[in-house]
Amino acid sequence: MATQPSQDTPRPGGITEPPWVALRDDELMKQPLCDLGLKIQGTWLTGLIRQVMNELRSKKILARPHFWISDEWFTPDGIPGIAIPFYLAHPRLMELERRQMLEVEGGTPEWCLRIIRHEVGHAINNAYRLHHKKKWIRVFGKTSQPYPEYYQPKPYSKSYVLHLDYWYAQSHPAEDFAETFAVWLTPNSMWQKRYAGWRALKKLEFVDQLMGELAGVAPLVRTRAQIAPIRGLKTTLAEHYADKRARYGEDYPEFYDRDLRKLFTSSPKSENAERAEKFLRRIRGDLRKMVTRWTGEYQYTIDQVLKEMVERCAELKLFVDRPEEEVKLDATVLVTVQTMNYLHSGRHRVAL
Repeated sequence: MATQPSQDTPRPGGITEPPWVALRDDELMKQPLCDLGLKIQGTWLTGLIRQVMNELRSKKILARPHFWISDEWFTPDGIPGIAIPFYLAHPRLMELERRQMLEVEGGTPEWCLRIIRHEVGHAINNAYRLHHKKKWIRVFGKTSQPYPEYYQPKPYSKSYVLHLDYWYAQSHPAEDFAETFAVWLTPNSMWQKRYAGWRALKKLEFVDQLMGELAGVAPLVRTRAQIAPIRGLKTTLAEHYADKRARYGEDYPEFYDRDLRKLFTSSPKSENAERAEKFLRRIRGDLRKMVTRWTGEYQYTIDQVLKEMVERCAELKLFVDRPEEEVKLDATVLVTVQTMNYLHSGRHRVAL
């Protein structure tokens, strides 16, 4: 049974917080998602949703997607509505998400707006059943093709727009449309200029023409159904994060002994030389963030790579025998090169 404090937690301004806010992380992790009592109304998400709805209004698109809280971002097939992950509905849960996954997907207004626009693309597709149109299929492909568990992106391809990270438009025809729609919808994106000379420009022009035809047209699908709303999710936070970490952490590059021996040494000149695994643990946060910024890879995935690196350094009994800043830079380059090799060789896979 989940542990709960006996009464609600007051917050400045007379707002009463839910009981679980005061729990320690280990206690909070025992909470079932359905007991969190989360709503979109009154959170920072409300203003972002309103902003994107105004963007639709400015394009004279009459469909208005509905939103609900669930365990992750998704738009169900055939439903013009969008699920938003629970952690974005409360700062305490965003903190927990960061500690569990090292980052908060959609955790800033800019990032969250990008994802909302993407999901709105799916919802508009569902509302007007666009993927059944022959020209839509010629441009983007058949949405009936199975979603892959993983996909292998081609970072230099100009056949797809760049909106969300990890070249997400390349994962499936439905995602290609949603990403293209999001770029088209984003105010001041200057997509005509940015994608000049790209094959992706034809997709943007098609979306522009299609949305023009839909201006003022009532949506065909108006259901307000919700799939997997949080009130029905009995999974605990601990179970949720165990599944999530397994999903995003299983695919990472290998580090070979020769690379580590070039970076460190097994015969230090000084008796006080720092052990390599201790050094890596100390700079792990900075190194992870830097490599993530350079590669676009998930922080959690990078952290798994570093974990393997730390363990292997301990097994090889390696030491730091050069100036710290020099080794730190070389370590960053090593992790980045290994990651980019996987990205460009086609062996790298991104989890969907």
